Amino acid sequence: MFSRDGAVRRILHIDMDAFYASVEQRDRPELRGRPVAVGGRPESRAVVCAASYEARTFGVRSAIPMSRAVRLCPDLVIVPTDFAKYRAVSQQVFGIFRAVTPLVEPLSLDEAYLDVSENSWGEVLGVEVARRLKRAIRDETGLTASAGVAPNKFLAKIASGWRKPDGLTVIAPERMEAFLQDLPIDALWGVGPVTAKRLRAHGIEKLVDVRSATPATLQAAVGSQAGWLTALAWGRDDRRVVPDRVVKSHGAERTYAEDLRDVAMMRGQVDHLSHICGEWLLRKSLRARTVTLKVRYDDFTTVTRSLSAPGGVSDAATITRHAQQLLMKTDVATRPVRLIGVSVHNLVDPSVAFLAGDGRLPFDEDATPP
Repeated sequence: MFSRDGAVRRILHIDMDAFYASVEQRDRPELRGRPVAVGGRPESRAVVCAASYEARTFGVRSAIPMSRAVRLCPDLVIVPTDFAKYRAVSQQVFGIFRAVTPLVEPLSLDEAYLDVSENSWGEVLGVEVARRLKRAIRDETGLTASAGVAPNKFLAKIASGWRKPDGLTVIAPERMEAFLQDLPIDALWGVGPVTAKRLRAHGIEKLVDVRSATPATLQAAVGSQAGWLTALAWGRDDRRVVPDRVVKSHGAERTYAEDLRDVAMMRGQVDHLSHICGEWLLRKSLRARTVTLKVRYDDFTTVTRSLSAPGGVSDAATITRHAQQLLMKTDVATRPVRLIGVSVHNLVDPSVAFLAGDGRLPFDEDATPP
């Protein structure tokens, strides 16, 4: 919360509004004002990668099956994904960020943390930096972003989602306690419907209720996350904005409000999560030698299955194929599932030429595939 000189840090969380869908609406004027979903066709068991705000009014959200999205919104316009285009726009946006501060921590193609305690504009107030960044993004890309300004990452992320789209919310240190008092427990990132239900069963309706809960109660409700949740209840988050981290893995997972029992739906979710991993690898120009699938059953038993790809993988289609193979090595056909995750590990940079043990370049495309 404090910088090295003892001053309160000024942290921004900036999140592009309905990014993929907004890029498509920008580039295709006939889509503006219409409900748009980005993803595959419903007959292919695809899921929604992104939904415009017009589509969201019908209940269309990312990660739901496209077939369900069409039922919710019969007039839905489905646009295939174009990750090359989204990455190009993302590079524009991050170029704007890095012109203001080197302390930029990407979370995905469309969101990042920025520490603007010191910035190239010489702005003293974080809110002024946020206003200027939002204006620059609109001027250079034709898109809108929502921003949260706060003394730490936790509060900044909550704030950025407060008034979407095109929002700007500031949580000054003197307003922090009042803000915390109003936060429902499920406003927290990582607290899904199932966890929120367990917390409410223990009388924890708001985040501040965590303060008076016993350690045993929190342990029963959230397990090892009890300490983290308690710190957040007091507004404490000392994590720094860390640019260019050495990352050894990356993944995406989703906890479902209702346990999944349909294997076809699970396969659709695996496809969506695999695309998130593939998108990240492409943006980082990395390849992964290991793909891992994580499944948590309805009784909270968790299993992982991994597959080694010595030559490395980077495209979503290959990651999906591997993850789907791993899914079939679990008990999902006979057991309800509450969480699915896909992750990539053993990351390597293909631009770094070094010889493998057998004398080949490690990413020889003519080598026998794994």
